[in-house]
Amino acid sequence: MPLASGVVLVTGVMAAGKSTVAQALAQTLPRAAHVRGDVFRRMIVTGREEYLPGADGEARAQLLLRYRLSAATADAYAEAGFTAVVQDVVLGEDLGTYTGLVRTRPLYVVVLAPRPEAVAAREAERQKTGYGGGWTVGALDEELRARTPRIGLWLDTSELTVGQTVEAILAGRERARVV
Repeated sequence: MPLASGVVLVTGVMAAGKSTVAQALAQTLPRAAHVRGDVFRRMIVTGREEYLPGADGEARAQLLLRYRLSAATADAYAEAGFTAVVQDVVLGEDLGTYTGLVRTRPLYVVVLAPRPEAVAAREAERQKTGYGGGWTVGALDEELRARTPRIGLWLDTSELTVGQTVEAILAGRERARVV
């Protein structure tokens, strides 16, 4: 049974391959939408506060707004009969918060967890830069591994191609299902 008319959250650290994997996964499904969480951050034209390590106040409020908007968008696509594949950095206690925001069932969580050295190599090859402003590969990896609840399907994608990762998600969809 494919992932149909539900919501799939693909999360992980920056440069883990979330956007590429989410797009490839969506392309394998009969009716799917790719919801890019960072789009909601970029929609703020003036007054945007970037979320940096240890941030609170307005930066934290904007991060939570981004999560609420992407969850609501995913729910709307699912209600219309699409599988919504959401891609964003949702780590630590925020993973539990995010899963509580999504009303659609089934809800799947896929955590891409490549080794830090693989992430660093991927970051070096990317045109866009995710790290900086206080973020390091090591610090974000620690947030992932030490403080993120072990729910859903966790995949070490260090040695996997995009196609192999999508196959692993589809094969492990029952482990990915959280509600």
